[in-house]
Amino acid sequence: MADPYSILGVARTASEKDIKSAYRKLAKELHPDRNKDNPKAAERFSEVTQAYDLLSDADKRARFDRGEIDAEGNPANPFAGMGGGFGGGGFRGGGSGRGARPEDFQGFGSEDIDLGDIFDGLFGGGSRRGGSPFGNAGRRPPPPRTGADIAYRLRVPFVEAATLKDQRITLADGKTIDLKLPKGLESGTQMRLKGKGEPGPGGAGDGLVTIDIDKHKLYRRDGDDVRFDLPITLDEAINGGKVRVPTVDGPVMMTIKAGTHGGTVLRLKGKGFSKKDGSRGDQLVTLQIQLPADLDALAKRLEGWKDESDPRADLGV
Repeated sequence: MADPYSILGVARTASEKDIKSAYRKLAKELHPDRNKDNPKAAERFSEVTQAYDLLSDADKRARFDRGEIDAEGNPANPFAGMGGGFGGGGFRGGGSGRGARPEDFQGFGSEDIDLGDIFDGLFGGGSRRGGSPFGNAGRRPPPPRTGADIAYRLRVPFVEAATLKDQRITLADGKTIDLKLPKGLESGTQMRLKGKGEPGPGGAGDGLVTIDIDKHKLYRRDGDDVRFDLPITLDEAINGGKVRVPTVDGPVMMTIKAGTHGGTVLRLKGKGFSKKDGSRGDQLVTLQIQLPADLDALAKRLEGWKDESDPRADLGV
C-alpha cells in the first residue's frame, strides 16, 4: 500500500483532527453504496480505511513514522519479533480487509459521535443494529404494513344529499357511525374513514366510502342547481297569483306575475346543492301551463273570441 499520509491527502505533521476530517470526507465520497458501478472506488475506499486505521492509532502511527512498521502495519524487518508472531504488528481483528470501526469516529467534535449518527442519514445504514456500518446488512427494516382499506358504497337520497343530512353507515365490523357529508357533494365523491379498514401490524387501514346520489321523481340536478317543473293553471298564468312550491328545504310561496308564459323559469335563491365554498346553488322553477280537464266549459267562455296573434312569427315558418 502507498504512503498512508498520501492516501488521506494529509501532511505528516497533520493533527489527529485533520486526519479524522480527511478520512470522513473520503469515506463519504468513496463509499460503495455511492459507487455501485465503480469497482475502483471500492478499492480506494479500502485503502483509505486501511490508512486511517494505521494513522488513527497513536502507537502505530509513531512506529510507522520511526520506520518500525510498513503502511500495512507489518514489521519493517519481517524476521523481527519471531517469538511473538506477526499478529502484534498487524491490524486489529484481521488485517487490511476489515471495515471501519465505530471508535474510528470518536472525537470528531466536542463529544463522541456514533458511527450510525454520521452515516445513517447519508447511506440509510443501520450500524447500531449490527453488521458493517457500510454494508447492506444493517439497513433499517421496512415499517410494518398497515391493514388493507375497505371499500363502501353509500346511497344517499337526493334531498338529503342537497341538504347535507348526516348519514348512518354500518361498517364491516358491525359498528354503525354517523357520517357527515362534505360540502360540494356529488355522485362519485369519496370519503376516507381513518382506521376503519382491516387491522394490520402497522395499524388498521382506512374505510373508503363512495357516494351515490339517488334520483328524485320531482327534482333534477343541474350542477349545483336543482331544476323543478311547476304546473300552473291558465288562470294563474293570465291573472298571476301566489303559489306553493316544493323545495329540498321544504315548501315556499312564490309569486307568479300576470301574463306569464309557459316555459318561464323562476329562480329560488339558495335552494340548491351545497358548494365547496359553503354557499348553495338555486332552485330553477320552470312554469308549465295546464289546461283545465273540462275543455267544453273553457270553449263556451271563449266562444266568439279568437286569438289573432302569431306566436310563430319569429320562427320563419
